[in-house]
Amino acid sequence: MITRITRIVPEAVDTERALRFSLAVLKRGPLLPLQPEHAQDNPVVIAEDSPWPYEILDDIRRVLGFEVRPLLAPKEVILMELNRIFDMASTSAEKMLEDLDDYNSLSHEIEEVKDILDSDDEAPVIRLVNTLIGQALRERASDIHIEPFESEVLVRFRVDGVLYTAVKPPKSVQSAMVSRIKVMADLDIAEKRHPQDGRFRMRIAGREVDVRVSVLPTAYGERVVMRLLDRSSRMLTLKELGYSDEQMRLTKQVLKAPHGIVLVTGPTGSGKTTSLYASLMMVDRENRNVLTIEDPIEYQLQGVGQMQVQSKIGVSFSQGLRSILRQDPDIIMIGEIRDLETAEIAIQASLTGHLVFSTLHTNDALSAIVRLQDMGVEPYLVASSLLMVQAQRLVRQLCPDCKVARPATATDWKLLGVDATQYADVSHIYEAGGCDHCMQTGYLGRKAVFEMAQISGALRAAIHDEKNLAQLRKIAAQEKMYSLAQDGSRHVAAGITSMDEILRVTLKETVDDIS
Repeated sequence: MITRITRIVPEAVDTERALRFSLAVLKRGPLLPLQPEHAQDNPVVIAEDSPWPYEILDDIRRVLGFEVRPLLAPKEVILMELNRIFDMASTSAEKMLEDLDDYNSLSHEIEEVKDILDSDDEAPVIRLVNTLIGQALRERASDIHIEPFESEVLVRFRVDGVLYTAVKPPKSVQSAMVSRIKVMADLDIAEKRHPQDGRFRMRIAGREVDVRVSVLPTAYGERVVMRLLDRSSRMLTLKELGYSDEQMRLTKQVLKAPHGIVLVTGPTGSGKTTSLYASLMMVDRENRNVLTIEDPIEYQLQGVGQMQVQSKIGVSFSQGLRSILRQDPDIIMIGEIRDLETAEIAIQASLTGHLVFSTLHTNDALSAIVRLQDMGVEPYLVASSLLMVQAQRLVRQLCPDCKVARPATATDWKLLGVDATQYADVSHIYEAGGCDHCMQTGYLGRKAVFEMAQISGALRAAIHDEKNLAQLRKIAAQEKMYSLAQDGSRHVAAGITSMDEILRVTLKETVDDIS
């Protein structure tokens, strides 16, 4: 009788023997060798819903030199464990560079080839680019920067919003790396004078990844930035993003509104789209028609119609938005308001019975109001349509394994613009340490801080009367609107992040508050 198992503990896997085979061979079963001491004889786990792969078992017997005993397990359990061990065992970019034999001779041969896929000598560079992307994913990087200088090339990863140097490939492979990435993104490898943008999709250790590519000519060669989007990652909830109970209450209140416009502002990479997605997931999608227009579509939302901007064929935000309005939507999400035309259509939609969500690039919440007016939107339209403006930033979380406590002082809270009595019961706050778990940075993961301006009657009147930004801020302060730094104080008090991190991310706002 064949034994069946439902789970596989990592310690039971015979990693050394598994790595004697290619991942493709093991996935054909799929099957996975276990340590002999975890079961009698020499067990090999085989998917219970797959036919007996006798030819693979024969190959395994020949490689291992002894008989094996099959066990049965669910296919997804085996695949998950195979992806884990091969992902952990994949070569780092540093090791890959050490394995390249002769950079100079390799580069001279590569530069003479128009299409790098036509050259057999390109295999090391292809592996290097794949390894860089795989390593970036393992280290939770959001972006990969390939930066050429006069005598060197830097490859930097952005992890938790901060760039660090991952590897320094020789100058001689610069052209080959860029050409390889261009081929993957379906860009013109012969064009080196104009900026280019593209994207591609790849699968690494079972994870499907979308990669957005930007190529920019510089004095010392083409600079490449790749934005990584892991499509297998789970959608975060508002609570997981860092919303407080009061902020969640305000968001839920806005989501129930029959019409109006909600704006989320912040710089690139501050989590604006993620916040909008998390909000849309709370909407009653069964009884309301929810449509989005995005560039690009970052996550697939169940029950939501999502449209992709395609500038090459003339589908812009404004043109796509006009088409969406003919689809009888209740809620519309616009990836970004970039011009007056899109802003006017969005506001008109919000005034004609639609709830509209969108993003803007401004430094704080109230600056979005001034930005719309600068675009040319009439103040009375902004005043009558706007429901709420939310600014946000992402702050790094302290590593739980190495954070260091220190006494909290009244000066700490003053720097963040809050009254020390508000945190009278907080005796200690934490600073960053450094350990192997967090790569000596002291931080691991990120949370968001928010500045939410709900458009009250007083603010609506001020917008209509074209009050300036300073006057709008004064009204918001009287209505107890928290700034980004003030909102960050709750994360400092809870030991989630450090004082230094809040000041780093919200320095301008903090200085404005103190002055």
